Order: sequence, then structure tokens, then C-alpha cells
Amino acid sequence: MTYNRYMRGMSCGGLVTGEVLTNDQLRQAVPSIFATEGHESRSDRFVPVPTVNVLDGLREEGFDPFYAQQANTRVPGKAAFTKHMLRLRHRSITNSDGESFEIVLVNANDGTSSYQMIPGYFRFVCANGLMVGDTFNEVKVRHSGNAVSEVIEGAFTVLDDAEEITEQVQDFKAITVNDAERKILAEAAHQLRFPEAAKEDGKPAPIDATRLLSTRRNADRSADLWTAFNVVQENVIRGGISGRVRTADGRTRRQRTRAVAGIDQNKALNRALWTLTEKMAELKGGGA
Repeated sequence: MTYNRYMRGMSCGGLVTGEVLTNDQLRQAVPSIFATEGHESRSDRFVPVPTVNVLDGLREEGFDPFYAQQANTRVPGKAAFTKHMLRLRHRSITNSDGESFEIVLVNANDGTSSYQMIPGYFRFVCANGLMVGDTFNEVKVRHSGNAVSEVIEGAFTVLDDAEEITEQVQDFKAITVNDAERKILAEAAHQLRFPEAAKEDGKPAPIDATRLLSTRRNADRSADLWTAFNVVQENVIRGGISGRVRTADGRTRRQRTRAVAGIDQNKALNRALWTLTEKMAELKGGGA
């Protein structure tokens, strides 16, 4: 299987090829990037700023898109305005150890989002798109006439954290975790992914916490914290893990966990998982 085919197979609902995405590719897969007007629900005060205009400005400053996704909607006529997400890399940063620092850009022209820029980290071996926790900068820009320049300035603000975040990843790699510690990480992630299961009368989770520690490749069997985090994060976000649930009539049936397709939920889970990993690093005495 080629690298590009592998990446497409792991896209989890978004457009990813392993190469820089062109506007033609983006137009086919993520049309809301090209919206030039606000959704009809917006007032006259709402200033629509086409994401493609922002993207063109970012390209001129050395930022290239490698991933794109837009939210689904059941509202007729709203698909062209829904929330979307781009993951960009700056040409000044050289990929190392099969990983790359990224900037995650979120926007919508239906009033559900301002421009948001979040630091991220991409792991090529599993096409994992990670987002870092609240320790680092998140920049928000309102829809206004100056949005393009403000987003570009915000992207460089987030880029300033690249070195520190890369150092934190190296800290995670230097920390060894045992089985009990990996289980703690998985249990915390399980509660984040399936909050209803913790309630007395809530919907049971399709898997137990230990299933989030299932490895998908030999490279994920290392005993360091960074690997443990990536295993849990991939299983939480990508889904596809088989389990059994008990139905209301007392029967059990097989069920597979679903991928996290929603942009907001993806963002929230990713950032919470990164924060969990930071806390584990602090407990182990290796936190930044």
C-alpha cells in the first residue's frame, strides 16, 4: 500500500492525501471553505470572510494545507456554510521522527464559529491528527474586514509555540509508563469519550477502558508515555474497536465504537487527552 493510499484510508471523514492540498481538491471535498456569503440566518452585521481568501494569504506566508474536513448538516442549503477545519504546516519546519507540528484552523460562515487557530501535532505512522492542550496559545479572530491579516498574525502566534511543543513531545517520549499507569490514562480517556456510561442510568459504553490500550501496529508497543498517549488517542478518535453491550432486555450484542467525526467533539477530546498526558508527565516528574 502506498503512503498516499494509506493516508486516504485513515482520513476519518476528511480529505488527506499526504501531499499539499490544492484548491481544486478542496473545492470538491470541502465546499464550505469557498463560501463568499454568510448563511441566511446571519444578520447584516455578520461579515463573511471566505476561508479560501484566508488560506491564500496563509500560503503566501509559507503555510500549506494537508488536511481538510467540514461538518455535516441536515439543514437544507446549509452545507455550503458549515464549520470546517484545515490542518496546515509551515515550510520553515522540517518534519522529524515521522511527526510534524501543525496549525489547526477552524471557521464557519453559518455563525457557529469564529476563526480559531490551535497548535497541533501530526504522527504519520497512523495519520493521527493531535491537538495540544490549553497550556499553549489558541487564537480566535472575529469575522471582520481585517480577518485575513488577523488570522495570518494569529497563525504566526501559534507557530511561536512549535519549539516548546516539540520539546514537550520529547519529554513524553523520555517517560516510561507501566501497565497500571497506562490503564489510568485509558480510564480517564474512556470517561471523556463515553460520559454517559459513568451515570447510574446512563447508556453503557460499547467497550471497557482497557480496550483503548489495544495496539494497531508494532511501533505502538513501546513503553513510553508518548506512545501510550497516541494509542489511546487513536482508539478514541478513530474508533473501530469491537465490544459487547447489554441491551434493555438483558441480551448482549456486539458493537463497534464509532469514529469521532464532529469537529467540535474532535477538538474537545484531543485537547483534553493532551492535557491528561501533561498531568501524567507531571506526576512522573518529567513534565515541562
